[in-house]
Amino acid sequence: MNAVKGVAIALILAGALALAYGGFSYTKETQQVKLGPIEMSVKENKTVNIPVWAGVAAIVVGGVLLLGGGKKS
Repeated sequence: MNAVKGVAIALILAGALALAYGGFSYTKETQQVKLGPIEMSVKENKTVNIPVWAGVAAIVVGGVLLLGGGKKS
């Protein structure tokens, strides 16, 4: 398998996951206060939404690369 096919398959899988889940979330820890030996921190949950068009575009580009990107002229 060459590099183009590998990238194409990765794009198709990433696009399918983006359509299935619609985004992902992560936890960000920030240091709020540091007063001598006492530290207080805050954990925030952040959510990143992935647009539907981005998932569809990744699948389409991966399909085009898979079907026609590996051909040699």
